[in-house]
Amino acid sequence: MNTWQTAVDCVADCLRAGVREFVVCAGARNAALVEALARAESAGRARLWRHFEERSAGFFALGRTMETSQPCAVVTTSGTAVAELLPAVIEAFYQARPLVAVTADRPAVFRGSGAPQTIEQPGIFGVYACADGIEAWDGKRPLHLNVELDEDFEPGEQDFTDVAAGDFAPVRERLDVSCLARWLREDLYRGLVVMLGGLEPEDREEIYHFCHDLAVPVVADAASGLREALGGLVLHDADRVLKTKPPGKILRLGEVPGGRFWRDLENLAEVSVWSVCRNGLPGLARDSMVTHGAPSRVTRALGEVDGADDALDLLPGNSARAARIEELIECYPDSEPAMVRAVSHFAALGDGVFLGNSLPVREWNLFAQWIRPAGTVRANRGANGIDGQVSTWLGCSAAMRDSWALLGDLTALYDTAAPFVLGQLPAAKRTLAVMNNHGGRIFEHLPRLAGMSPRATECLTNPHDTNLAGLAELWGIAHLRVRTADDFDALAAERGGTLLLELAPDARQTDAFWREWNRMRP
Repeated sequence: MNTWQTAVDCVADCLRAGVREFVVCAGARNAALVEALARAESAGRARLWRHFEERSAGFFALGRTMETSQPCAVVTTSGTAVAELLPAVIEAFYQARPLVAVTADRPAVFRGSGAPQTIEQPGIFGVYACADGIEAWDGKRPLHLNVELDEDFEPGEQDFTDVAAGDFAPVRERLDVSCLARWLREDLYRGLVVMLGGLEPEDREEIYHFCHDLAVPVVADAASGLREALGGLVLHDADRVLKTKPPGKILRLGEVPGGRFWRDLENLAEVSVWSVCRNGLPGLARDSMVTHGAPSRVTRALGEVDGADDALDLLPGNSARAARIEELIECYPDSEPAMVRAVSHFAALGDGVFLGNSLPVREWNLFAQWIRPAGTVRANRGANGIDGQVSTWLGCSAAMRDSWALLGDLTALYDTAAPFVLGQLPAAKRTLAVMNNHGGRIFEHLPRLAGMSPRATECLTNPHDTNLAGLAELWGIAHLRVRTADDFDALAAERGGTLLLELAPDARQTDAFWREWNRMRP
């Protein structure tokens, strides 16, 4: 086996397929790949990032695909290093992102032998990645390239100047929207609501005009980028409003929405649901329809749908609900929802914001300001985990001059290796806002928690007293703890670099806020 030529061929194949960025987690087994990639970078054909921890590297690479809409490869050595990529690959699969896993392996003869650094790599990612070679890859899901290498190699003369980098061109399906158009027109007055999940930036303008043409109520996740722009069409407190008065039809555009009502649809068979999404998955286990494609392409093909006015009488009480939210935030200025509101005002002045799963994305949808769009809004909603969130934010905001993230405390602690890459990023203002409510407080909103034992509750919520200032010190970044609304004044000062903004809400005010919130009528 010519290890050097194998590595060169693999890198050349990636370049020809349009892979320009590589996140390298180096080891003895993938040293030939690392050398080949370094030469490709010197020739101006590739951009290399380096990391020491594969799980964070995988999510950073995922963030790069989110930002550029181009493939990004993460390169690992052999052994369990490969397995660390599984969470990022799964997330990329459900987001339909072109994440490439290039994993070094010992020659096939070692498989099944129990020899050091040898695991069964082929097929390790199962249905979540194409493993049939780069020629069979459609560019709309992850790709796994298993590269068998000897440890010793002699580098040749290859410098990649003669390798022409190709353009990334994912396969596009033929669109047929006739059935969807008919569904939209038929029984329109059963009531239609549009639910917007995460949308790509290039989809948003088309979807904005489509929603205005339909003139029906809209449930807009923050990651849709249209939550503020659609103004009066957007339902406030949509989960409770729709549960009280379910619509006849739901048209979902984009990723699976993060709100509770989407899950409630599993038990609302009378509500007809049609999804339009890039991954072609319905997001529900019950019967529903789906169109596989970019939402903007589909809505552009639909054109205007006549007769959509007054589809559902859900908007008249919207202003009252919005006013009540304002009253609660003013009454409890040091509560968790009020701090989310404050952060949303600052983040809207930046280039973009990344929202962590669990409580942050839900509280942002409910309580963030509605006046000014917050630039590019991203979230990992594919498989709804909390892992890799800091890494994904750093990957998708690498080129931004002023970026924000709002995460929970456990989410931030879960990804403590992520800031390793900071020194490789362009100089910029980066604010990592962490809601330190001392555990997984989202579980306290579950009705079934009330009937569980104290020990089980402790296991669910994972209470802790971690000092986040120490985390900032570990990575050499600034730290600011905010306990009251007045503490946000310090953010107005001109600053640069990365800041860990620790949000420490008043627990009593937060509990009081939620008690009154839960008493509100939908």
